[in-house]
Amino acid sequence: MDHIYYVSKIYGPTEAAGRDLWINIEQMDKGKIHGEISNTHRQALRVNLSFEFPYYGHLLREITITTGGFLYTGGILHKMLTATQYIAPLMANFDPSISPNSTIVYCDNGSALVVQWDHVYLQDASHLGSFTFQAALHSDGRITFAYKEIPTDINEISSVNHPVKVGLSDAFVVLHKIQQIPDVRRRTIYEYHRVELLKSKITNRSSVEMLPLPTCLQFSSCDSCTTAHIGFNCSWCSRLQRCSSGFDRNRQDWVDSGYDTNMALHLTEDGASATDSLENKNEERLQTGLLVGILVTMLLLVTAVMVTLYMYHHPTSTASLFFIERRPRHWPAMKFRRGSGHPAYAEVEAMARDKEGFIVMDEQGQLCSLRALAADDKLH
Repeated sequence: MDHIYYVSKIYGPTEAAGRDLWINIEQMDKGKIHGEISNTHRQALRVNLSFEFPYYGHLLREITITTGGFLYTGGILHKMLTATQYIAPLMANFDPSISPNSTIVYCDNGSALVVQWDHVYLQDASHLGSFTFQAALHSDGRITFAYKEIPTDINEISSVNHPVKVGLSDAFVVLHKIQQIPDVRRRTIYEYHRVELLKSKITNRSSVEMLPLPTCLQFSSCDSCTTAHIGFNCSWCSRLQRCSSGFDRNRQDWVDSGYDTNMALHLTEDGASATDSLENKNEERLQTGLLVGILVTMLLLVTAVMVTLYMYHHPTSTASLFFIERRPRHWPAMKFRRGSGHPAYAEVEAMARDKEGFIVMDEQGQLCSLRALAADDKLH
């Protein structure tokens, strides 16, 4: 199946080509079992690659392995790794700490990184049995998923506590200046493409192979860029000496250089779009709402102070007697519940994290705001 950036092929358990995609990781040199992520829940581990791995045309030298059955490919670590920028053979609520037999093994042999989730159980459905599957990232950009043990229909796995996904996703980061706060900017992550594979096809001894298609990023000259006949409208930026369709991880540089300043995000196949006018309107609404909120808060505070002073100096007034008669004998305890309902991943070796805003595609392929978290990047 053609996914614009990749072509995928799903092999059933009886197809010989699919069986060959399972890699015996025990026979590979330099295989590693990481003890901490093999014994914890919702943990992530950064791994440096010995080779450059092409992902959506970008050359990556670092991958983050998670306990949740997926690899995170983004350079910015945050708590919502399941949102976008993932390679997911089977993203689900796996908890390796449930069983001492559960392990997460990875091996880099110089031309491929193989990660295997071995005998892992779902935290909220351990009775279903153990899952064993792997993902392999090859230096030529190929991505393969292989499934040895899938005890249930993936469509039946609950996504209440954790997303359930099979496929790929990538995104770019855009920085927005905040007018109310000088020298501060908001960072928003936009998902620009997603590959969703059929979950019903994932069974015991099935496998998936995804081959990368040409992108604008592979062209290094103006002539080759502008004359390219691929599935993208490539443009050459002489200032950056770079070829791009405008939709890749370098979009911020593209926009800062004066190209495509309208921020029109046209994704032809997925039907997803978001425009700068929408961003501007949202920004204007945010500013107006903030101003109105400040004015209302100040008005309420002034009113409360004036009423308090009046009641203090006129204790026998009607208002004072009204509140005295109705005061509670016991003030209720205020309870605050932490958490957003989205799974939060912690890095094994904790580092400072920035919280982000997300724009991702919903089930209908439309861009929607997943969550905007309160944090900003300070300009240097």
